[in-house]
Amino acid sequence: MGNKIDKIYVCSNCDAQFPKWNGRCLECGAWGSLDLKIKDNSLNSKEKIKAQPADVIDLRDIKKEEIKRLTSGIGEIDRVFGGGIIPGSLTLLGGEPGIGKSTLVAQIADKISVSGGIIVYVSGEESAYQVKSRLERLNCGINNIKFISETDVDRVIAVLKEIKPCLVIIDSIQTVYSRESDSETGGVAQIRMSAGKFLEWAKKSNNSVILIGHVTKDGQVAGPKTLEHIVDTVIYLERELNNNYSILRAVKNRFGSINEIGVLEMTGKGFVEVVNPSSVFLENKDNKIPGSVISCIIEGSRPFLVNIQSLASKTLFGYPQRKASGFDINRLQILSSVISKRTKIDLVNQDLVLNIVGGLRVNDPALDLAVCMAISSSFLNSAVESDTIVLGEVGLGGEIRNVVNLEARLKEAEKLGFKRAIIGNNKIKNSKLSIERVSNIGDLITLFSL
Repeated sequence: MGNKIDKIYVCSNCDAQFPKWNGRCLECGAWGSLDLKIKDNSLNSKEKIKAQPADVIDLRDIKKEEIKRLTSGIGEIDRVFGGGIIPGSLTLLGGEPGIGKSTLVAQIADKISVSGGIIVYVSGEESAYQVKSRLERLNCGINNIKFISETDVDRVIAVLKEIKPCLVIIDSIQTVYSRESDSETGGVAQIRMSAGKFLEWAKKSNNSVILIGHVTKDGQVAGPKTLEHIVDTVIYLERELNNNYSILRAVKNRFGSINEIGVLEMTGKGFVEVVNPSSVFLENKDNKIPGSVISCIIEGSRPFLVNIQSLASKTLFGYPQRKASGFDINRLQILSSVISKRTKIDLVNQDLVLNIVGGLRVNDPALDLAVCMAISSSFLNSAVESDTIVLGEVGLGGEIRNVVNLEARLKEAEKLGFKRAIIGNNKIKNSKLSIERVSNIGDLITLFSL
C-alpha cells in the first residue's frame, strides 16, 4: 500500500475524534470545539517501530513489608482514608466551593509535617501570602511546608523530583495543565493528562499526592469519570448537616472500605472530629411527636442512630404525593404500598413526607420497619416512645426480615440510654434493652397506645 493521509476532526476539549465535522462534540457536548487534524498513515507494518519488551517481575521475590501510613491525627479523617494515607497513593478530594477542602488539607499537612516530612502545597488559585495566612489562622506549623505557585504540570514535577516531599497537595486539578495537550486548561483532556502525570510520579517516587477537585452543579467532580478511575481514592467533603457539621465520605478506596464516613465540625480553628456522631442526628430526641421514630444505620464499621420523621396528610387534589429527604423515594413508594395492602391503614388518599433529621442520606434496608412505623404513627396521630429504637427490613408480603449487625446497633442504642427495641425475629444473645418482636407489618397497629 502507498502513503495514506487521513483527515480527522479532534475535539479540543475532550480529544474525541470524528471522521467528519460537527458543530457540537458528541462526547462532551462542547460547541465549536472540533479542529481539523492531519493523520499520516504512511508507515506500513514493516516500518513500524518495534517496542522493547517490558520487565517481568516474579511476585515470589517481593517481600511483604508493613506499610506505614501517613496519619493526620484526626480519627474521623484517618478512618475514611482507611487508617491513613498510603505512600505512593493518588487521592482526589472533591466538594462544593467554600465547603472547607483547603482547610482540611491544611490540617492534614500540619499533622504530617510534625513528624519531619516535607509537604509541598501547589496552588494556581491562591498566592503564597493567602496560603500562609490560612495556615497561621489554623495554628498550623509552616517549617516543613513548601509552596509552589505554578500551573505547569511538567515544571511542578521537575521540582518535586528535587525536593522529594512525602505529600503533595494540588489546589486544584482544574487549574494545572500539560503542554503536551492542546486543549484548554480545565478541559477533560487536560485534567486527565495532568492526573496521569501526577499518578506516574507518585508510583515511581512512592510519595502521596492529594488532588483537590471542584464540583459541578450536578454534584460531580468537574472532569471525566475516567479521572475517578485514575486515582486510588476518591473522597467527598459534604455539608449535609445542620449548623457547622460536615461529612467526609469515601466513594472509592483501593486501600480501605468505602462505607466509612467521618463527621467533622467546622470551628474558627478548622475542623474538629465529632467523637459521638449519633448525638448529632438525635437532637431533641426526647420530644414525643407523632411520626417520629429512632432507628440505626451502619456506615462501614460504626453504627449511627438516626431520627426518622414522617407526615401523613389528606390529599387535597389529584394523586397523593410522596416526598422524601435523605431517603430513597422509590423505597418510600414500595413501603407505602405494603402498608396499604397488608394493614388496615389506607394511604391511597394520603400525602406522605419523609425526612431523615440532620440531612443525612441513608440507604439501609434496616430502616424499613422504622419508616413504616413513622408513617403509621403520623396517620394514627399516636406517638412512639422516645426511648424506643425500631429495626427491621420489610418484604412485599409484609413480613419482617432479619437485620445484619443487629447486636452492634442495639449496643449503640444502649449507650445512648434507650430502653426498648422493636425488631424482627433475630436472635439476640445479650441485650439490656426490652425486646419486642414483630413478625408481620400488621402487628404494628397493636404497638400504638391509641
